[in-house]
Amino acid sequence: MANATDNGDELSKLRANIDRIDDDILRQLNERAGFAHRIGEIKQGAIYRPEREAQVLRRIAAENTGPLGAVAVQQVFREIMSACLALEQPLKVAYLGPAGTYSESATRKHFGSAPTLTPCPGIDDVFRAVSAGSADYGVVPVENSTEGAIGRTLDLLLTSPLKICGEVNLPIHHNLMALQVALDQITRVYSHPQSLGQCQEWLNHNLSAVERIPVASNAEAARMAATDQAACAIAGETAAALYGLHILHANIEDDPANTTRFLIIASHDAGPSGNDKTSLACSAQNKPGAVHELLTPLAKHGVSMTRFESRPSRGLGGGQWEYVFYMDLLGHRNDAAIANALAELKQFAGFVKELGSYPLAVA
Repeated sequence: MANATDNGDELSKLRANIDRIDDDILRQLNERAGFAHRIGEIKQGAIYRPEREAQVLRRIAAENTGPLGAVAVQQVFREIMSACLALEQPLKVAYLGPAGTYSESATRKHFGSAPTLTPCPGIDDVFRAVSAGSADYGVVPVENSTEGAIGRTLDLLLTSPLKICGEVNLPIHHNLMALQVALDQITRVYSHPQSLGQCQEWLNHNLSAVERIPVASNAEAARMAATDQAACAIAGETAAALYGLHILHANIEDDPANTTRFLIIASHDAGPSGNDKTSLACSAQNKPGAVHELLTPLAKHGVSMTRFESRPSRGLGGGQWEYVFYMDLLGHRNDAAIANALAELKQFAGFVKELGSYPLAVA
């Protein structure tokens, strides 16, 4: 049985090994930053490449042998790339605020902690900030696995010149939070309408008599609950910490797999990464079989469709009861199958707008 002296000697050796590895990591991090700097000099322009980052993260996950998990390793490398990019091209990213929203969490998941983040009061404001050049990129929610599409984002994609250059899938875990701990003293709950819908069964079972008040965001709900002794909010952990609230019940969402998909918008889309998605909007001509004609080119060229959703045209060249169809296709617009399918689709559709090609969400 090892004595205290033996244990102390082993600990010293292990710590010395960790120090040596830390020194190696530091040297290699700065060596990597030097190569990134040289790439920036050669490119002499925007050096943020969504497709390249996706390729790096996928390769790292594939090469990882543990004991660290793939997601943990990808998070580390995301921060490394974020810091290296900031040396050459500090990014400004707008997101649906205020601070403490899930949109902020999605932004940090995709871009790391180096960019300057600007919260915006509405989805329109995110689009406006990127269009005006006050932000390089924007992050907006587009759909939730429980509550469905975010209509305003779809409408703005249709009318804006901006493109989709990336996507983020964020698991959404809702928490009930308040200033006080006594659940029976709460008379109202604040939250975003989608969050109230995502927690409907839990609320019906546990707070059936409590008034549900929809507000602009979960972070705003937390802010309001922080000034109201009789209220609680449904929001994320970040909002609870930001506004000094106690989490009374964690993970109250009705679906444990509840996930929101966010889009990265910019003045450009992304190049091929090898595992991509293409989004588009189109309309069908007003004749029998028109919707079938929209789908035929995809089937003909073997293109997989992951999403097909309709929205009222809202006066965008269509009459009453006319619709715009949104599609997500697996592949990049430069891929032969996608390119051929799109060329044929444009012959049958009333109009086609390519919203962007971009890497599939990583992790």
